[in-house]
Amino acid sequence: MKIKAVKADVSDVLAIKKPKHRLPGKPWFLFRTLIRALSCGELMKTHFSYTESRMDEAGEGPYFILMNHSGFIDMKIASKIFYPMPYCTVCTTDGFVGKGWLMRRLGCIPTQKYVSDISLITDIYHTIHKKKISVLMFPEAGYTLDGCATALPRNLGQLLKRLSVPVLTVITDGAFLRNPLYNNLRTRHTSVTAHLSCLFTREEVEALSVEELNAGIDKAFSFDNFASQWEHRTAVTEPFRAEGLERILYRCPHCQTEGAMKGEGITLTCSACHKVYEMDEYGRMRAKDGKTEFAHIPDWYRWERECVRKELAEHRYRLDTEVDIGILVDYKALYMVGEGRLVHDENGFVLTGCDGRLAYTQSPICAHSLNTDYFWYEMGDVICIGNQERLYYCFPRKGCPVAKARLAAEELYKMKKPPVPRRRARGK
Repeated sequence: MKIKAVKADVSDVLAIKKPKHRLPGKPWFLFRTLIRALSCGELMKTHFSYTESRMDEAGEGPYFILMNHSGFIDMKIASKIFYPMPYCTVCTTDGFVGKGWLMRRLGCIPTQKYVSDISLITDIYHTIHKKKISVLMFPEAGYTLDGCATALPRNLGQLLKRLSVPVLTVITDGAFLRNPLYNNLRTRHTSVTAHLSCLFTREEVEALSVEELNAGIDKAFSFDNFASQWEHRTAVTEPFRAEGLERILYRCPHCQTEGAMKGEGITLTCSACHKVYEMDEYGRMRAKDGKTEFAHIPDWYRWERECVRKELAEHRYRLDTEVDIGILVDYKALYMVGEGRLVHDENGFVLTGCDGRLAYTQSPICAHSLNTDYFWYEMGDVICIGNQERLYYCFPRKGCPVAKARLAAEELYKMKKPPVPRRRARGK
């Protein structure tokens, strides 16, 4: 899939006004049916099936549906499970570029990843309570990088309280293995399943505290695709299964060098110390010689997070890279405005470029995570920052572990965010 990208002068782009907000409408039955029909082929190839739990307690809709996000097949899975029930889907604004008319007829609600958006809350409430239509949301916002859940926003419990409707979850297994993001979304031959559950009834949403609701969501999203692959001995036999793995495993655990890892075929090699790791067909890593520091990929990724946290604590973390800059303002195109420099440290992001005509700063506490992507719309790895007015898509010109930037942003948010005031008990 590609996105319409055009070259433009940065001054002209910065003068473009944000599109006027529109309330979401009802998804057309014709397009719902078309999506369902177009989904059949791929779902048959994956031998897709799903199970249910507590659905007899869900009661009548509309529902608020939370689904984990592994790839484009997620939309097809949702269509299979819920058709012909109408539902709207929260979608990122880049998905509307060049096809806004179609996306709205599909029932998509546009929003910006990791940008505070009060209008989204209003849109979801309007859809559920005024239109009486369910809403599907991917709370992780982006595809999982390491097969585990991406950091979730802490305001979900408050949102559930405000909506006061039954909450359903759809958690997939095998969708990540079929075409993981690090592997350039190349399709592998795996089976895919899903589990549909009533996470909270309406009565439970009203009775439980915000903290208890958040804890329930966290538990539902405590999946690990690589662990499931090993447990069920799901074989991925494709000879390219380790290609692009350096996007996740960017730091060598043997010599500690960053940016020297390279995934090719079924191996991951460090060009600094020449240590070679092989990825077997069950997703486990094994050193060809010497000690295997991390056999489980999420363990390796968690170790990298710990390294980033230590760098931040010791004031050593800094990302400084040349980038090509794209700006998203409206739904007409991604405007490529030229070259620049992106700096990230404990003070947040600073983006400059276009011969001094572009300057943007972003605080480390503006978002709980960072919009990073691999091979984004076939353009390249990207770091996206921005606000409600516009988004800045930064494509590093040289090797840059965008996963490290996400880890740093998440850890910085934890370190810098103000403490939440403790509520006083009633009657005191």
